[in-house]
Parts: sequence; structure tokens; C-alpha cells
Amino acid sequence: MNTTADVTHTLAKFLVASRYEDLPRAVVHEASRALLNWLGCAIGASHHETVDNAVAALQPFFGPAQAQLLGRREKADALRAALINGISSHVLDFDDTHARAVHVSAPVWPALLAFAQWRGDQHVSGAELIHAFVLGVETEVRVGLSVFPDHYDKGYHITGTAGVFGAAAAIGKLLKLNEQQMVWALGIAATQSAGLREMFGSMCKSFHPGSAAHNGFAAALLAQQNFTSAEAGIEGRRGFAQVMSSQFDPAIITNGLGKSYELSQNMYKPFACGLVVHAAIDGCLQLKREFGLRGDEIKHIALRVCPIVMELTANKKPRNGLEGKFSIFHACAAAIVRGAALEAQFADEVVNDPAVIAVRDKIEATPDASIRKLEAHVRITLVDGRVLDKHVVHALGSTEHPMSDADLEEKFRGLVDGVIPDTQAKQLIELCWKFPTLADAAQLPAAAST
Repeated sequence: MNTTADVTHTLAKFLVASRYEDLPRAVVHEASRALLNWLGCAIGASHHETVDNAVAALQPFFGPAQAQLLGRREKADALRAALINGISSHVLDFDDTHARAVHVSAPVWPALLAFAQWRGDQHVSGAELIHAFVLGVETEVRVGLSVFPDHYDKGYHITGTAGVFGAAAAIGKLLKLNEQQMVWALGIAATQSAGLREMFGSMCKSFHPGSAAHNGFAAALLAQQNFTSAEAGIEGRRGFAQVMSSQFDPAIITNGLGKSYELSQNMYKPFACGLVVHAAIDGCLQLKREFGLRGDEIKHIALRVCPIVMELTANKKPRNGLEGKFSIFHACAAAIVRGAALEAQFADEVVNDPAVIAVRDKIEATPDASIRKLEAHVRITLVDGRVLDKHVVHALGSTEHPMSDADLEEKFRGLVDGVIPDTQAKQLIELCWKFPTLADAAQLPAAAST
């Protein structure tokens, strides 16, 4: 087993030596699934107030028009395009996530697509970007899990703090950094690691993966020019892992590199909020469909959920859509009243709908340590005395109950509806599925403008 003294170098050596041909075909396909899902989230939120505000603040400082802001007309320099597209892809909280840790795509794909456009006539292939994405995911998830759960429990948003390593590794691979330069890139990423859970429910949550994409991209560029960092940026006594966690496990980063891939543990959300709420939503929707429930028929709803659900989503009185995404009470009430839990059900007007509020006030949620994160028990007591029960063992979207390719296409079309025409949506879906075969990966972001 590796010691803490060589973690950064071991990881860098693996990243530099990895070949596209080594990737299992299933992992390559999963990367295309992740791209389709992520792109839909980015385009779907491209005109969200959060994105508009970010563009308004930073547009005066945009450099050369190197990369497309997805779902918009504007272009920006590659670094700021990575930032803005990272924000837009996460603001709906509808993007993919690893089964145990990081939202894997939001810190990495924005940097990669911006890189492909920045390179212009020096075409970067879809296969090269797929390979870099898989390595970026491998890096960010392994680094994140090595300090989990203590790091997260302290209040760090792991998608931001670990995501910067993913972007640095991915861009570093495309830049063909040598082992020493890759070590520096990881170290430069480590010293930019940031993101606080206190920001959940605000615009800053989506800023975290955007910032990670920007900072990781910059880290790799700096390292290419031999901008140095510490040699043990991850595991050093005052490095990322030792400072950010008291439970660092270096073996999680180094063991089994290249033998298994964390992307195979990726999950996609059918509902536009945190995964920890999905099982409860799933149960409520199943009961609504089975019994045709209306809000005024309900006397009481009792939920038993994993304790982390109440730690993250216990907001009983959300004031707007962003806060509603962190309220199990709103999510389940909206599912009952509106029959869905897509982005439209987390709009400000739904959060403040008297009919939704009336059901929300009838919901009681109890943490139960025996229940897993993506499991829930739902009991609905009706005014007429009937009691309806649903036990959701594995929420839709989990690795045990995954969304199909067709499900992801339907989700994509729903997300981009009203932002781009149907013909353009169809073109983008086709480009995502054939992305590994594209000679020029920049075709995809170029096709995502308005």
C-alpha cells in the first residue's frame, strides 16, 4: 500500500500514462451519458437569474471570444466560459452525481468544452475529451472520498473542493503535461480548493463547480509553463487532505488506479433537487399516481428518511425556488399537488402556492439511522381514514435503479424546451451519443449557441 508520501506523484504518474484504449467501453458510454445530462442542465439554466447576474458582473472583463456560453449568444475567453458554464450546469441542482460524493460533470465538462473551442484549428477529438473527462472524474472522486465524510461534515462542499482536482487533471491530460507538471497542476489545484455548505440555497452553491472548472483549468495552464507547487499538495502535512480532514485515507486515491473507474458509479437525477430527497419524492409520486391523490384529501404525511436528509433539507418554510430545492417538505408537497418534481415545480411561484403550502404543513419528516441515503418510507393518512404506505428501497436514478438512455434524452428535451428549438435539441442529442467519434469536439459547444 502507498504511504502518504507519494500520493500526488502516484496519481500524476497514472494520469500521464493512461491511454484511451485502456478505458472499458461501458465507461466510454457512461461519459456520453454524463455529457448529455450535463449539457441539458447547462442549457436549461442558461438564462436563470444566477447566470444572468454572473454574466452581467463579469462580461466587462471577458477576454477574447474563445468559447461559447452554452444556451446563450455570448462568447467569452475560455477560462470565464468554463466558470459561467459550470455555474449554469449546477444552478438547477439537476446535474449528475457520484453515488457517494461529488457532482462529477459540473467541474470538468465546462473546462473541457471551453478548451476544445480555445484550441480552434488544432482540433481536439471527442475521444480525447472523453478520456480526459474520465480521468478528471477519477481524480476528483478519489480525492473527495479520501477525506469523506469528515471533510463534508465540517461544512465543505465537496463538489467545489474536490472538483478543482478533476478539472486540473482533465486539462492537464489534454495539455500532455509530464509527470512533474501534473504534480504541480494537482498542487496548484489544491491551493485553490474551496466551497462551503453554508452557501446551499444561494447562488454561491452553483458558483462552486464553476469556480472549480475555472481554477482547475488555470492550474493546468500554469503547470504547463512550469509554474511550481509543493510536491505533496494533496497528502503533505499542511496539504489539502491533512488540512481539510482528520480522516484522510490515502489508499482511496492510489489503490486500484486503472482497474476500476468511479464513473461507473455515476447517478442521474430524475428530480430537480438534491438526491437525498429523491426516494421520498418517488414514494409520494407513486402513491399519487396509484390512488389519484389530491392535496385536499390528505390529512397527514409521515416520512422516515436517512438522517442526512434532515441535515441538508429540513427547511420547513422555503421562500423561493432555490430554497425549495433544500426542503424535503416542499419537494414532497409539490410532487403531490403538481404531480412532478421537475424544475418547474421549484419555481418561486410554486414554492409560494397556497395549495402546495397547505400540503407542506401536513408533512412530518423523521430521521432514522437504519434507513440508507436513497431509501425512504412514505405514509399518507387521508381525511377519510385510509392509510397509504410506500417503501422506496432504491430511488429512481440510483445505481440500483438507473435512468435509461431514453430517460436521459427525455430529460434533456424537457430541460432545453423553450431555450433552443426542437431541431437543435435533436442535433445536440445526436452529437452527444457520437461524441467519442468526433474529429473535432468543438462541434458540440458551437452547436449549443442561440
